[in-house]
Formats: sequence, structure tokens, C-alpha cells
Amino acid sequence: MSGQGFRHHAAVGLRIVAIAAVYYAAARIGLMQQLVRGQITPLWPPTGIALVSLLLWGMRIWPGIAIGAFLVNVTLGPSILPVAAIAAGNTLAPVCAYLLLRRAGFRIEIDRLRDALALVFLGALGGMLVSATVGTGVLVLSGAVPADDFWPDWSVWWTGDAMGVLVIAPLLLVIRTWRWPRGVPVHRWAEAVALLAGTAAVATVATRSTLALLFLVFPFLIWAAFRFQLAGAAPCVLIVSVIAIDAAANGSGPFSGHDLLAKMVIVQALNGTVALTALLLAATITERDHTRREIEQVCRGLREALTRLTPVEKGEEWPPTRSPKERDRDV
Repeated sequence: MSGQGFRHHAAVGLRIVAIAAVYYAAARIGLMQQLVRGQITPLWPPTGIALVSLLLWGMRIWPGIAIGAFLVNVTLGPSILPVAAIAAGNTLAPVCAYLLLRRAGFRIEIDRLRDALALVFLGALGGMLVSATVGTGVLVLSGAVPADDFWPDWSVWWTGDAMGVLVIAPLLLVIRTWRWPRGVPVHRWAEAVALLAGTAAVATVATRSTLALLFLVFPFLIWAAFRFQLAGAAPCVLIVSVIAIDAAANGSGPFSGHDLLAKMVIVQALNGTVALTALLLAATITERDHTRREIEQVCRGLREALTRLTPVEKGEEWPPTRSPKERDRDV
């Protein structure tokens, strides 16, 4: 094996190990809000990490996802065979989401409306059906959860995996290209801080109040998308989702007095709508801005072309005037 080939394989191996470690660490964080049997949580960050890893480095890093998923589940049980099956489902879900996004022509910049729609419906809601179905089915077949609890537990699993994609993946894709801005006015920084603080405050009030105030978060999401595009929308979606999931886990505010399935329906509806609104609006505005810049560039090019065609000799007119005799001859 040549030195270059060895370095390439070594880099891939290190990347796989790093992905497995990050997957495991993110899973431990997600399990802090577990609702079912100590391992089903309404926000599962590893799915977003796994999908972004596949989008950036391709299928060759799937072993890192499988290793991370196995290491997480082996500490939770119930036994080695069900653990292996659950880990396989956790690996297949982001792989299927990745393949669906590739087929749809997804761009990781999420600068088109179609990219945001693909991430929501193919990457999150569609691809994560695999892990939820496999994982919950394995728990039921192994006797870890009663068969009557299949659909409530499935809803929590699917919600957690889908939210991991909708909340974590856009944020990671923004961080990947983010650079510390220079020459930004102070009032712009103040606006960003006010946006994040206001989003957190309003989301906390809306999810702790017994009144129907969840709609109050949407003006802040619109503000974030219009003023900061995806760089502002992604953190706001994360803030709202985490606060809403914490409220659902504690049964406070609009989530009080409901069973597990009802809580998951409410939190999934809220977080899904929040992510859909913010991502679609941010992508639409970004696409509009790109189109405007392209039009401006074309106009500048046409103006320069016309300038080159215009006579430069002093006293000449453009277009040149013709004498009456020349006009009569044309007639």
C-alpha cells in the first residue's frame, strides 16, 4: 500500500472512531430526557450527527454510527441480540435518510426551498421510521415493554429520532461553514443576543403556562429567518425544541394531564411545525437573496457589455443619428 493510500485509510479510520465517540456522547446527553424504559427519549441528537456525517463524508463512515449505536445500547440492554438489532436499526435509519436525500438532490447549504422540504420529509419524518419500527419492535418481542405499549413507545422513538434530524442536523451544517464575522456593527450583535434571549424566554413561558400560548414562539422564528436566515433559525429551533421537550417530560403547561401518546403528539406537532416554519422560511429567503444577486450580476454584465459597445470618441452619439437622405433611402 502506498503512503498516500495508507494516510487515506488512516484518516477514514480516525474519522470513524471520532464519529462513534461523538455519537456515544450525544446519546448520553439525549438519555437525560428519557421517557420510556430508560432508553427512549423525545430528542435523540445522534440521528442528526449520523446524518450530517454521512452527508459530509459518505457511506464509508457508517461503521462509526454502528459502533456508537451498539456501545450506547449495550449499556441499556435488554440482551446482546436485541441490542445488536436495535443498533442495526439506529444505523439503517440515517443511512436510508442519506440515500433518500441524495436521490432528491439535497444540498447541505440548505439554500433552496426543496432542500428544506427534503430534510424535513425525507431525512427526518421518513427516514426515521426505520429506527422507530425496528427498535420498538425489538423491545416488544424481547419482552422489555408490553405489546399494548407498542404505539405510544413507537411515537416517542420516532419523535426523538425525527427531532434529532430536524433540530441537530441544520445546526451542525451551519456550524460547519460558520466563520467569526468581522466588521459587524454592534447593533447587529445586540439584535442576535436579543433574538436568542427572547426566544428562550417566550418558549419557557409558553410551555409552562396552562394557557394556550405556544403560538408566541413563531414571531421569533420569523424574525430569526428573515434577519439571519439559517444561521439564526437553527439555534432558535434548538432552543424551542429543548424547552418544549423538557416541559413534556415534566408534564407541565399544555402537557399536563395527558398520557404519554398525547404528550408526544403535542410536542411532535409543536417541534415539527417550529422546524418546518423556520427552515422553510430561512431557505426561501436565502434562495430569494441568491436569485437577486444573480440578477444584479447579470445586469452588471449587460451594462459592461453595452459600455464596451458604446463609441468612446468625443462628440459621437449612441445610437448614431442618420441623415434625412439615409432615412429616405431605407424607406
